[in-house]
Amino acid sequence: MKRKPRGKIVVQHLAIRYPFAGVVWQLLHHLIGLERLGFEVYYLEDHWAYVYDPLAASPVPDAGPNLKLVIPVLERFGFGGRWGFLDPATGEYMGIGRERCRELLREADAVFNLCVATKPREEHLSCRLVYLETDPGPFQVNLARGEAEATRTAARHRDFFTYAYNIGAPDCLLPAGSIKWHRTRPPVLLDLWHEGVGPAQPALFTTVGTWTNKGNDLEIAGEKYWWSKHVNFRQVLEVARDSGQPIELATDIDAGADYDRALAGGFLFRPVVPMSLDLEGYREYVSSSRGEFTVAKDSYVRTRSGWFSDRTASYLAAGRPVVTQYTGFEKYLPVGEGLLGFHDAAGAVEAIKRINSDYRRHAAAARAIACEYFDAARLLNEMANTLGL
Repeated sequence: MKRKPRGKIVVQHLAIRYPFAGVVWQLLHHLIGLERLGFEVYYLEDHWAYVYDPLAASPVPDAGPNLKLVIPVLERFGFGGRWGFLDPATGEYMGIGRERCRELLREADAVFNLCVATKPREEHLSCRLVYLETDPGPFQVNLARGEAEATRTAARHRDFFTYAYNIGAPDCLLPAGSIKWHRTRPPVLLDLWHEGVGPAQPALFTTVGTWTNKGNDLEIAGEKYWWSKHVNFRQVLEVARDSGQPIELATDIDAGADYDRALAGGFLFRPVVPMSLDLEGYREYVSSSRGEFTVAKDSYVRTRSGWFSDRTASYLAAGRPVVTQYTGFEKYLPVGEGLLGFHDAAGAVEAIKRINSDYRRHAAAARAIACEYFDAARLLNEMANTLGL
């Protein structure tokens, strides 16, 4: 006898707009995770924005190439008949049609606005819209200033979740305002990032991402906070040499002062495209790494947001130790084995050396942290229970 669904959930996101594997994995962790909990789950992408062409590195009206990257993935994981995409160039819905998409918004027990990818419109007024923020900072600051768009966004969502796990704490500079924030962490499907992929003793620490992010810089009490990682990478560009540990950065720079200094400091570089457009290639890259070495965006670090990366959670789930910059997450996650943080370059060098002194122990601890703190089944079930689903 077929089990009655626990409820119906629509997830809105931007995987077709930005078809990078890390973004697609973020979506899958939610779609598959919610389905495994017993929900009937649909995907809807209707942000009315041009898609991003990873090869041209610019927005384009033709969504065809991006659809060819993402839709086969949705089909592979059982969502072939449960996705809808609004083509911003034509105004037409692909996959399930316009009327069915709007019907789903009305029927759903909850509509998860993952990454807050969709600006609420008239058709969202009748649904339970859940604000699921992965990149904290701009919304909180703009809302505190009373900016019109942030105020409208707050008014049109019923529930609010954030990766700013330290929000509301005395040492967090992000204003919590009058919103009742539910703190959460990035969910990972543990069985899809299992241990034993790649060599037992990999050579390279790695990370994957954009070197310079533009826009969304913050100003709090007259101080500027950069919504980019490059300012923090510049503080650690000798870490590879000083630790004696090869580190490869899969990113989007191949020239310039930062690039030259990183090379001189012992870093290696790999083009982020095309590897980051291949779901399996990306997972293999992460899983075959010795661990992750990375920094966080300046606006996450100096505001003491408590933010943690979903990519970093995937490294942990793959049993790969992580060395990352403190954001306040160290107040809520165990650090010292498997997950090590740093405030400065000297701390980063020491953390890498500690991992290399007993790599197997740190690799096992990394997986254990993922199982305890980032298990999609646990985190998404907590979210569903909070919503009363």
